[in-house]
This record gives sequence, structure tokens and C-alpha cells, in this order.
Amino acid sequence: MDRLKLSRIDEELDSSEVAALCFLCLDVVNKKRLEGIKDAKGLFLRLEEKGLLENSLFLSQLLQTIRRTDLLSYLETDSRQPEETDASPTLSSYRVMLYNIYDDMTRENLEKLKFLLSSKLNKRQIEASDTALDLFIKMEKTGLLSDTNLLELHGALQEFDQQLALTVQNQITPQDQTRVLPQVSMDYQSVNNRSQPSLSISETWPSYDQDRINCDAEPNEEPSSLSDESEYYTLKHNPRGLCVVINNEKFPGLQLKNRPGTQEDAKALRSVFTRLGFTLVLLNDMTADAMRQELNNLGRNNFIDHDALVVCVLSHGEKGCVFGIDEQEVSLRELTEPFTSKRACTLAGKPKLFFIQACQGSGYQRGSLPCPPTPRQEEEVKQSRLEEDAGRIHGETVPWDADFLLGMATVPECRSFRNTSTGSIYIQELCRQLVRSAESLEDDDILTVLTRVNRNVSRKEYLNFKQMPEPKYTLTRKLVLKFV
Repeated sequence: MDRLKLSRIDEELDSSEVAALCFLCLDVVNKKRLEGIKDAKGLFLRLEEKGLLENSLFLSQLLQTIRRTDLLSYLETDSRQPEETDASPTLSSYRVMLYNIYDDMTRENLEKLKFLLSSKLNKRQIEASDTALDLFIKMEKTGLLSDTNLLELHGALQEFDQQLALTVQNQITPQDQTRVLPQVSMDYQSVNNRSQPSLSISETWPSYDQDRINCDAEPNEEPSSLSDESEYYTLKHNPRGLCVVINNEKFPGLQLKNRPGTQEDAKALRSVFTRLGFTLVLLNDMTADAMRQELNNLGRNNFIDHDALVVCVLSHGEKGCVFGIDEQEVSLRELTEPFTSKRACTLAGKPKLFFIQACQGSGYQRGSLPCPPTPRQEEEVKQSRLEEDAGRIHGETVPWDADFLLGMATVPECRSFRNTSTGSIYIQELCRQLVRSAESLEDDDILTVLTRVNRNVSRKEYLNFKQMPEPKYTLTRKLVLKFV
């Protein structure tokens, strides 16, 4: 980033604002590297070391958080790097929440908080805390505060400021709320323990004991005819079905940048899935509501003459969601729900493939050297790959969430990368491997293809970091895609 622009921003920031910026960066820069920083120039050097000033995204997040949007004008003409991430705001919600408490806390309330914590912190720690941010750092050092441990802070704030306490409560997970907050409803338990579960696509599926599932209907004891069918999904129609590509490139708001290079992904997907026999539908630059409406309308179609459905979403994202161009969230569940067998009965038993090119958080991945497995470990790995995830299908019905595949560009909490000229790392590799498989004489199924994608993407480094794609699936058969 332009040093002249950074110098101008530094001149506009006072010492308290620099301290706030350092606090906000504690999750991405080692605390010792932040000690002794007196001005913003020192912080900018640390951020450059971590690759966080490759473009203006992270710095703009920092300035917006401390309410210095007047300085964003220095960043507007900043040049873009060839490789970017499709991250949503990169600051952790936990640390932003702590900053907001500090920003809203009066001196009187700070003294009250210090008094309430005097039995948990020693006298020196209390006296050295001139601001709430100082106090939060001391609490983190002693284990009283972390992104997964907010109960101590919540309890103290409840004694003198209910609004600040509510700010913390909104950050506490539902599991912790039901455990320690008596005023919170126990509806979470009724969902988990008593009502019939609404299954979602996830890494692990809960198991339910037969004697805990009650139904007024008598069980169907006849064996399923599906068990006698081929282990492969049937692809006999031409066209095979629809491939819907939602391509969000231009974000007019302040927090999310445009996504140059995404048109290359759209072109690659059009080429590959058209050759695979799908009718391509391209939807550009959609708001969150438009995405929901389009997918809900699509789910009402009659898919009786379709063999499969493919949906690709190219956008910015955060854990468990993607963003419309209006910077509003659409959960991954909202993407898949219209196509469950409950909602789209003519898609029951047919594969539904979702490929998501978006970040799932603001974290970065590094690499480590693996230890070679022993022969016994190798055998255990082979055993663990048996199809134990496939549950029995009773009668002629299909579970509502069966036959889905969700191909994510990255694992939860982490970023995915996109080249502004050639497209995203994940989608481009996915298209290459689909072509390789389609042209091969081998009948490689889609999971084999995605394993190759995982391997090739994870081998490389992007802006000195790693990327690890993640497929999740409830497929009940093998899916082999060949050119028609």
C-alpha cells in the first residue's frame, strides 16, 4: 500500500485511536509485536508483515470500526493486487464487540467494572488499566475473558449497565446462554431433544436412537426397492438439468469491495457445465432478497425431466453465509432449503450440487509438514473411508436433506482467494478437474474429483497463506459426470 497515504492517515490519528487500532489487531498480530507501538506507522509496519495491507480492505475495516470514516478517502484510489480474498469484514466480531463496549463506557462505569473485578485481578493489573481496553487485555491474560468465555464480563456489566450487558449477551453462544442465563428461554433444548430434527448439510450428522423417535404411523417393514438399484445416480436426460450461477461482482457499499476476476469463473462454469449437458442460467449482481426469491421460485419448478441440479454462488462470504451485493447475509441453509425433497418433490433422489466460492471467515491458514503414517495407521485410514455415513433408507421415501453436495471453497473461519485476472483458485481448479474427469476413460465420481481439487488447491500458497476447500455431502450414490 502507498506509504504516503499511510503517513497521512497516521498524522490524523491520536494516541487513543492508535491504542484502539492495536487492540483490534490482537487477533491477527502477536501481542509482543504490538508492544511499544506509539503511532500508526508502527502498526502499519506490523500489518504489512502479516500481509494485511496487500489491499485496503483490512485497514478500511479498522477505520470504520473506530468511527474514522473520514480517512477512507485516502484509500479509494489504492491499487489492487492480483490476488484477493472474498472475505467479509476481517475483524473478529468478538474484538469489535469489546471495542464498542469501551467506546460506550463512561469513566464512572469503568471504575465500577474495575471494582467488581478487583477480587479476580491483582492490584497492579487494576491500577495499570487506564481504559476499558487495558482492562480487557488484563482479563484475557488471566483467562477471565476470551471469544469463548464472556460470562465473567457479562455478569459484571449486568450489575451497572444492562445495555452493555446485552451487547455481550448477543455474542454469547446459545449453548452458554441456556447454561448460565436464567432469563433465556430453553427452546434450544426442545429443538435438540424433543422435536423431530430439521437436518442440515454439515460435516457430522446426529444419530437418533430408534426408541426416541415417535410417530403415529406404523413403520413400513417392507424392504426398500432403492437398495436394489444401481449405486450410481441415473443421468439419462439431455439436457441433464439446470446449472444456476449467481455471480456477484459489483458491491456498491463501503464494507465489501468489487470482485474482479469473478467473470472468469462464470465463463469457466458456463463452458464446463454446458459441455456436461446442463442448461446454464447466469444471474449477475443480486441482492440478498433477490437471491432468496430466485432460488425459492426455482424450487417450485417441475424437475421431473431433470437428472440433477447445480447451483454455483460466487460472492463475498462469512462463516455459514454468503452476501448479496447489498452486503446482507444469505445463510447456506437458505440456499439449499428450497430444493429438499420436502419442498421440491420432483428432485427427490436426484443429486443437487452446490459450489460456493466465498470466504467463510477472516482467518488465514498456514502449512505444516506431515508425519509419515505407520502401516497400521494407513490401514486405519482406509477403514475409516468405508461408506459408514450412508444410512438405511426405509420404504420408498427419501430423507428431506438427502442427495446434496456442498462444495465450499474453504473451511469454516478462513478465507478463499481469487486472482483478479484469471478467477478464483477454487472454481478454476474445480473446472479443470471436472474436465479431466469427463474426458477420462475412468468413471471417477464427483467425490474423487473434489478430492483432487482439495489436493491441488492445498499444495500452493496464496499471498503467503494456504487455502483448504471443504466438500460436505449427503449423497447416497456415486455421481459420474461425462460430456454429452
